[in-house]
Amino acid sequence: MSETQSNEQITVFSDYVCPFCYLGRESLTQYQSTREDELEIDWQPFDLRSGKRNPDGSIDHSVDDGKDEDYYEQAKEGVRRLQKKYGVEMDLDIATDIDSLPAQIASYYVKEQYDYETWLAFDVAIFDALWQDGENIGDEDLLVDLATDAGVDGDEIRSALADDTLRSEVREKFTAAQRQGITGVPTFAYDGHAARGAVPPEQLERLVEST
Repeated sequence: MSETQSNEQITVFSDYVCPFCYLGRESLTQYQSTREDELEIDWQPFDLRSGKRNPDGSIDHSVDDGKDEDYYEQAKEGVRRLQKKYGVEMDLDIATDIDSLPAQIASYYVKEQYDYETWLAFDVAIFDALWQDGENIGDEDLLVDLATDAGVDGDEIRSALADDTLRSEVREKFTAAQRQGITGVPTFAYDGHAARGAVPPEQLERLVEST
């Protein structure tokens, strides 16, 4: 990683439909609870569905991405193991049919237009809606409700989701992440160093406090 982060900020590349991103954020929360100073999250979107995404942004689920039943069963086992390790209850193990692009567009809009605390509340609500409640975070009405609860005007979210320019910006972020060498998520980056996966709090501590 080439970018240097401030002492108060950690960059996190993630996709809402990635269960390990949800678990990784729980690990980060646990690490944060041991710190005196807040470590802000500089969220950067990543598209796990990029190999199946059509030019218009829709997903072609018929595309073979090499992830068979054995792959998903191993992933589920990994999720269950980390759930137990981090003390996290989850409604889902894997979310294969949900498109996170609308959620990422909405989250990107809030991140750019609102203060950090408002974005963070919305971001956490999106994660919880999917992994705690099993809801479809690709649904516009759900995103409007979550945003409203976080203090964002729901009409702004509807406008953001219909904004082709904003959609293009988010997809450019996906490309930029790949150009930076991000091949999997979550990836935590700090001061030129990185850790990939839902790593434990002590590894995040080493990443941040040993650099």
